[in-house]
Amino acid sequence: MSSSGSSASASCNVSGSSNSSESKDPYPLWKFVVKGDKISGGGGNYNWKCNFCGEVKNGSYTRVKAHLLGEQGKGIQTCNKVKIDDLAKLRSLHRESEDYKKSLLPKVPPFSNEPISSHTSNEATSMRLGSFDNVKKRKSKNTISDAFNVKSRDHLDSEIARMFYTGGLPFNLARNPYYVSSYTMAANSNLSGYKPPGYNKLRTTLLCKETENVDRLLQPMKATWKTKGVSIVSDGWSDPQRRPLINIMIASETGPMFMKAIDCSGEIKDKDFIATLLSEVIDEIGDQNVVQIITDNASNCKAAGELVEGRYPHIYWTPCVVHTLNLAMKSICAAKNVLNNVEVYDECNWITEVHADALFIKNYIMNHSMRLSMFNKFSPLKLLCIADTRFASIVCMLKRLKLLKTSLQSMVISENWSLYKDDRRGQASHVREKILDEIWWEKVDYILDFTRPIYEMIRVCDTDKSSLHLVYERWDIMVQKVKDAIYKKEGKLDYEQSTFFNVVKGILSSRWSKGSTPLHSLAHSLNPRFYTEEWLNEVPGRVAPNADNEISTQRLQCFRRLFQSPDERFKINTEFAIFSQKSEGIFLNIDCMHDMALMDAKNWWATYGSQVPMLQGLAYKLLGQPSSSSCSERNWSTYKFIHSCTRNKLTPKRAQDLVYIHNNLRLLSRRSEEYTKGRSKLWDVGGDEHDNLGEVGILEMAELSLDEPEMENMIFDDVLGDGEE
Repeated sequence: MSSSGSSASASCNVSGSSNSSESKDPYPLWKFVVKGDKISGGGGNYNWKCNFCGEVKNGSYTRVKAHLLGEQGKGIQTCNKVKIDDLAKLRSLHRESEDYKKSLLPKVPPFSNEPISSHTSNEATSMRLGSFDNVKKRKSKNTISDAFNVKSRDHLDSEIARMFYTGGLPFNLARNPYYVSSYTMAANSNLSGYKPPGYNKLRTTLLCKETENVDRLLQPMKATWKTKGVSIVSDGWSDPQRRPLINIMIASETGPMFMKAIDCSGEIKDKDFIATLLSEVIDEIGDQNVVQIITDNASNCKAAGELVEGRYPHIYWTPCVVHTLNLAMKSICAAKNVLNNVEVYDECNWITEVHADALFIKNYIMNHSMRLSMFNKFSPLKLLCIADTRFASIVCMLKRLKLLKTSLQSMVISENWSLYKDDRRGQASHVREKILDEIWWEKVDYILDFTRPIYEMIRVCDTDKSSLHLVYERWDIMVQKVKDAIYKKEGKLDYEQSTFFNVVKGILSSRWSKGSTPLHSLAHSLNPRFYTEEWLNEVPGRVAPNADNEISTQRLQCFRRLFQSPDERFKINTEFAIFSQKSEGIFLNIDCMHDMALMDAKNWWATYGSQVPMLQGLAYKLLGQPSSSSCSERNWSTYKFIHSCTRNKLTPKRAQDLVYIHNNLRLLSRRSEEYTKGRSKLWDVGGDEHDNLGEVGILEMAELSLDEPEMENMIFDDVLGDGEE
């Protein structure tokens, strides 16, 4: 086998592969491997060597295609040396060859509505018997029908495209399932003379009808509120026009629901204003249905939460766990050099320095077009531009740099890096020095290792799924894992002291004391798994919730608030004793005790909780609640959407209806199977400005939670131009 093909030559061949002769080649990707001997045994299998990575493989053209185009699950390792520009051109070559092969096939009339007559049946029979005249007639008829349908489809495609182009519509709208279903319905319906709704009908009659339709769609969710309870989730932010806004969502076991968004321009967002807004929502949905309100940890939100608790003693204000963890992460990774923070700064300042170096590397590459161009040639991944307001932004950046380590090092040792002259030679030398400094990378690894448990807990809680009952346990596990990582690095035994860990633990403990509530302890106490031998034996010294003094004290505090009558408190305490001790009735059943460790907590209570009805009802409500305000923060540029409503001169009521429809239809669509696969996959993630990702190499999407590799891959596949679906 010849070894003349190299990565450089392959790349050159890709660049020049769009001529007419190559586009007629049905198997163009053979040109990018060195073809060896044919393998015996039939088929089109050969030994071949990839021009990009130089590895020797064997197989047919299908495997060559899978190797070069990065197709998973085809029985061959994908090539990691194909640069992103070359990948786009290889895919383009493949599409051209596929189109060429399709053009050689006999034309079949698409979606023919012509009924099958006896004449057609006889004609088909004659064709099978070899009647030349009938074949010729059928071929002529099909050619006319096919040409008519293709021309009509092309014309319709062009009309739809013009609507996008002239209306300034984002191309991401093509992923919208309602866009797809509307044209599908029109194509499959006999609506001769139909005209689409006009300006006034869209903003009046149809808007009212859709509001009623959304209410009907949400009714099954609302029907569960009385038994399952809800959390009112609120978050304040500023839109691109710097208007102060407050989103209010309703989160429950069945999923989140958008309630309203308030423009607070001209208002002072103090505790009284926020408490009034929250109280209005509580009264609207029924205070007996509300378990908790979740906001961030800001002082005005905390004060507002205390006012709400005063008005409704059975409702708890719960700080967002993700905000609490993010504040702890910032205290560790961006320690401030102030008088009352000397010890923390002394122990954690090295992390700040590593972060500063990472930020310098990222900014130097991304702010310099030639350096960015070099980087893109060495890496198919992009550098993330993460807003400081995003959760764990420092860790996200370091995680991405770690993934890019090999590409970055290849770039700075390349001839192009050294030959390129600019007025920032000193900065280029500093970047090169850091990227090649293994001690610096060891520090990056250490930061990622000991912050990984915190990062993982943020990801678990940064969702609208039920997690309130898991926070207490996961926090303890997180702290222990942080200790394990630090002690492993320092080579210490478990009983020895570590100054650095003591500082980190002190920060985490301080944030826990400010961010935890008795509701966390009560929810923890109602999880049946925490009373099983399996769970108790996982960690030495672990005790059941009813044997933990702190948890028991806070549980009793909750009971006093939730059950005002002494008789009710006596009954709930009695029921809790029966449940926690498994002392009588159904709780002595072998299946009941066995399923405690295996079943979902809510399902276990539904199956075995009838003996303690008050406690069962409380468990239904607490075990279905979230622990963060994440669903409120993913607002899909809501008020930018309202701004366009204002330009359309909608009344305030219609504008609110439009935003209500806009958000709730999106939330409801996330519950469908199509949302996780097919052309509508993740169609609403990234907001209405999905297409506007800024400059090449920058991925800055504030609506995404942390780094989303699946979404990133989908976006950049589109950028590469994978063609139509």
